[in-house]
Amino acid sequence: MEIIVKPVITEKMTDKGEKLNQFGFIVHKQANKLQIKKAVEDLYGVEVLSVNTLNQKGKFQQRYTKTGLIQGRKPNVKKAIVTLAEGETIDFYSNI
Repeated sequence: MEIIVKPVITEKMTDKGEKLNQFGFIVHKQANKLQIKKAVEDLYGVEVLSVNTLNQKGKFQQRYTKTGLIQGRKPNVKKAIVTLAEGETIDFYSNI
């Protein structure tokens, strides 16, 4: 089971990373906080102080097209907000 699916790179999370040293990730739905902590420490080589998780429900989407109304739903996701120790940081753009 792949614990970390992808990092969350938005304006809000970038601001949290700079001010509060917190970084966001989309994680596997069955992953717990201990597994997420170990995965982040192994993948990025940093010390994690705490992990907060949240389950985000998928939003209802609809759009109008030539053929009529198309309705659907985005998938549910689990997110993790990871707080790192002081002096630690994660650079998501180093691999580009």
